[in-house]
Amino acid sequence: MGHIWSVYVRETFPPSAKFHASDVPDMSGKVVLVTGANTGIGKETARVLLTKNAKVYIACRDEAKGRAAIRDLQKSTGKEACFLQLNLANLKSIKASGEEFLRREPVLHVLFNNAGVMTPPMEMLTDDGYDLQIGTNVLGHFYFTKLVMPALLAGAAQSPDGTARIVNTASNAHWFGSLDYNTFKDGPARKKRGAMGLYGESKMGNVLFAAELARRYGDQGIVSTALNPGGIKTELSRNFDSFSKIIGNLVFHDVSYGALTQLYAGTTAEGAHLNGKYLVPWARVGYTHPEGQDPQQASELWKWLEEQIKDI
Repeated sequence: MGHIWSVYVRETFPPSAKFHASDVPDMSGKVVLVTGANTGIGKETARVLLTKNAKVYIACRDEAKGRAAIRDLQKSTGKEACFLQLNLANLKSIKASGEEFLRREPVLHVLFNNAGVMTPPMEMLTDDGYDLQIGTNVLGHFYFTKLVMPALLAGAAQSPDGTARIVNTASNAHWFGSLDYNTFKDGPARKKRGAMGLYGESKMGNVLFAAELARRYGDQGIVSTALNPGGIKTELSRNFDSFSKIIGNLVFHDVSYGALTQLYAGTTAEGAHLNGKYLVPWARVGYTHPEGQDPQQASELWKWLEEQIKDI
């Protein structure tokens, strides 16, 4: 346990950043999609990408919030992002969103699986009956990624470096997140685990999914990474208790830092060589809990995920 806490401390108080938003290369001609980009780290990621001339899709559940974010970003960057409605807590909705994106864009160069929920009330489930955190953070992103994979493969084929990037926002909370499939739907095991335990489990799911993506698609030009964006002041902590919010405001970093690691993975020349890697603040290669690199666990999770979407 001491080792886990030392990891937490190192990643919460990382060394000074050597990579900055200004180091993101020109993204002219690149199509990028960011899930959950109406707020927080996702919105900041979209903002930087717009300043670098990318065609940016903001994918989120609430159209009004998405459109408001697009207006706000246009004021700050002079560039207009595109909106894609995406409810990661509803599998049929995800299917419609993926198909809609492919109708609009045959090529996708970077997918930021950035959206997430953290410690929502325990009574909240997805529309399909899964725990909201597992269902949104892991299953939802898995299904959407599968749907848009043809565009990503096309993006890899036309990119000068032969890659398309899939950047999966995880967390150092995965160190507390061994998978228990009995918690993925409601029941005694899920209630016993509690909201924070389920969050850590979903982040372990992100790490394993990213690693399995790397193994399955790396030879086709897909570069899949997972990362801890750092302790960042965002709306993700909206369900924290008052004391935790006070501590967070003292130690967490501005949202501009939160986008750095995923921008590094998704846009830089160095990022082309990071397939299967796990990144930590700020834009450094780190390491996961040993379970996060277990090919058998990753393969089993992938098999479970495939089973959930087979009849959608």
